[in-house]
Amino acid sequence: MTENFNIDEHTLKHIIEAAILASEAPIGVSHLIKLFPEDAIPTREDMLDAIQQLASECENRGVELKRIGNTWRYQTREQYAPWLRKLNEGRPPRYSRALLETLSIIAYRQPVTRGDVEDIRGVAVSSEIMRTLQDREWVKQVGVRDVPGHPALYGTTPGFLAYFNLQSLNELPALIEQRDLHSIARDQNIEIPLNLLNAEDDAEDNAEDDAEDDAEDDAEDDAEDNAEDNAEDNAEDNAEDNAEDNAEDNAEDDVTNISQDNEDTTRGN
Repeated sequence: MTENFNIDEHTLKHIIEAAILASEAPIGVSHLIKLFPEDAIPTREDMLDAIQQLASECENRGVELKRIGNTWRYQTREQYAPWLRKLNEGRPPRYSRALLETLSIIAYRQPVTRGDVEDIRGVAVSSEIMRTLQDREWVKQVGVRDVPGHPALYGTTPGFLAYFNLQSLNELPALIEQRDLHSIARDQNIEIPLNLLNAEDDAEDNAEDDAEDDAEDDAEDDAEDNAEDNAEDNAEDNAEDNAEDNAEDNAEDDVTNISQDNEDTTRGN
């Protein structure tokens, strides 16, 4: 501790613990520092040490001190979610597939314009979707693109990280890790219309069928190409063999004829 700091370590830790519990949103060090009078402000290092101690004390408990970006909050551990869901058995929030796709594109490609999202999805993005994402404080305008018209650029917010329990965007699943809507909806306690889930299943089945058909077509094409190549090779080999045989036969005939002519000439003499 610094010499002019008149609050002991335990008191500082308890103040931070109480502030994090009382805060409606994840709270950061810069906000916590404002809780102290100017003549008794702890150093940033002291604050972070106290937060680390609080996090360590939660290791064997049902709650954890979770870092969200540059802020912290207390939350229940994920493994106890099946029991805790019964405390809030109301209807889970429902979000359309279009909204979830739009949010995913913004999260992975940010900053992006609305036009960028439409190019990727191949369909128009409604104003209602963008308004819902901003009302939920998952998305905000982060600037404008320096092109004619200056379209707005959108990115995710700390609220997005908090809702999806992410410390940073680096914790987003890799794009190669494809997940079906069933598992996403189950993890996030989101109800997705049945017709969307059925549509995804149909799309997967069609993709598998197309892949099998393509594989069969490729195999047939390869077989035909190989057969044609073999036929051409055999034809060339046969032609060469025939040419050699004919040349040998002709040479033998020429030698025989010459020998016969010489014998005839000898008899005439």
